[in-house]
Amino acid sequence: MGEKSRKGGWCGWIIALIVVAAAAGAIVALVRKKHNDSTPDAPGNPGSPEKKYADALRTAMQFFDVQKSGQLVNNKISWRGDSALKDGSQAKLDLSKGMYDAGDHMKFNFPMAYTATVLSWAILEYGDQMKVVNQLEPAQDSLKWITDYLINSHPKDNVLYIQVGDPDADHKCWDRPEVMTEARPLIQINTTVSGTEVAAETAAAMAAASLVFKSSDSTYSSDLLKHAKQLFTFADKYRGSYSENIPEVATYYNSTGYGDELLWAATWLYHATGDQTYYDYATGKNADSFGNFGNPTWFSWDNKLAGTQVLLSRVSFFNSKASNSDTLQEYRKTAEAVMCGLLPKSPTATSSRTDSGLIWISNWNALQHPVASAFLAVLYSDYMLTSRTAKINCNGDAYTASDLRNFAISQADYVLGDNPSKMSYLVGYGDNYPQYVHHRGASIPIDADVGCKDGWKYLDSKEPNPNVATGALVGGPFLNETYIDSRNNSMQAEPTTYNSAVLVGLLSGLVTTSSVATSFT
Repeated sequence: MGEKSRKGGWCGWIIALIVVAAAAGAIVALVRKKHNDSTPDAPGNPGSPEKKYADALRTAMQFFDVQKSGQLVNNKISWRGDSALKDGSQAKLDLSKGMYDAGDHMKFNFPMAYTATVLSWAILEYGDQMKVVNQLEPAQDSLKWITDYLINSHPKDNVLYIQVGDPDADHKCWDRPEVMTEARPLIQINTTVSGTEVAAETAAAMAAASLVFKSSDSTYSSDLLKHAKQLFTFADKYRGSYSENIPEVATYYNSTGYGDELLWAATWLYHATGDQTYYDYATGKNADSFGNFGNPTWFSWDNKLAGTQVLLSRVSFFNSKASNSDTLQEYRKTAEAVMCGLLPKSPTATSSRTDSGLIWISNWNALQHPVASAFLAVLYSDYMLTSRTAKINCNGDAYTASDLRNFAISQADYVLGDNPSKMSYLVGYGDNYPQYVHHRGASIPIDADVGCKDGWKYLDSKEPNPNVATGALVGGPFLNETYIDSRNNSMQAEPTTYNSAVLVGLLSGLVTTSSVATSFT
């Protein structure tokens, strides 16, 4: 009887232990589920790159080389050569560097400075991921090609050259940049002809770039920051729209207002300096005047509000020392409203999409907005992951960092060929991409002996471009998702340098996963 009792007690203990273990396991599972629902793990160091995005990033980066002006160094584009070597000479300045705007030979500083700001932002957030696929150094080199030019464009505190070339004269020619003979006049802003938006955007570009080069070239970084501070003061003190004061620029890059650039520049200067003055500028009365809180906008070369909202959300996510003011929270709330508008299943999702889900706003340069929106979405997603923020709320529905990343992937994949036309809109990527890009240099054989007037036959030629404008992101599809591959179709077939910047940012965010740095300094 005693043996039986001991055996029964032993079995009871075993059963009790099993029950306790099961209960503990259930509790752990519940806690883990709750943890996953509330605080997702940050992704950590860069993982293995995804080949599709790595290949696309290598391709996209090459368009900056295609667009370079000046005396080329380590030229990687076989059909490009030195050009515009005398730009700026009439003002005794060297404005030979910089990049051509699109398929023409103009240097428009407003979108070019935006290109530099966005490229800097991409490097600051995703430089570790670029490095994994050997694209960090090319990105830095391309950025410096622009910032060298921007520095030379700012010879005095309150003088900034903002354009090289006459677009009317330029557009009467179809020639290669290496042999162009048309006049290259200069346009400047100063204390009597103000241009706040272009001065402020240039300040933003230089402040952001100063962070990129801070560890590798401290002298250059300091020079950039000096120019950024001067230009911001100039932009703010002498307020006025450049496209109102210089009406001829409005045909090409008309500004709809300068308040967004002032906030954008102040935010970048705050990141670059840590100076509370710039933070107060962006979150004080100027925010009341220009912030447009609660009204989501599209991020572009003309409107920086959505970018500013995301960039100041970064402060809210990571900088506990910053004043967590009501205004800062308004920036973050509006950034989240931007994100909610992008998510296709959100109650506040924008209806501005194609049937296949591409964000679509305009016939002209249609891919600008979906790519820029996707870049902001992948940034915000990574801010959430790194800060272990579980979700955003869209009118009562919750969405995660993964939801934002999936949206960004959908836009990138559409660009790369997952679309009804099965066409890659990134030239040089995939097997089916545009062959008749609206780009002078790409359309004219390198050995053709033609000038301004006799080159037009190459615009009208039925033959594909003899030179591949590798990395060009063309304008993109119509709302019905068709694309007409014709050089005369500049609405769809012309690439722009600033589109390449947001595409590089997007692809760099998708090429692999990692935590973003909690500070740029």
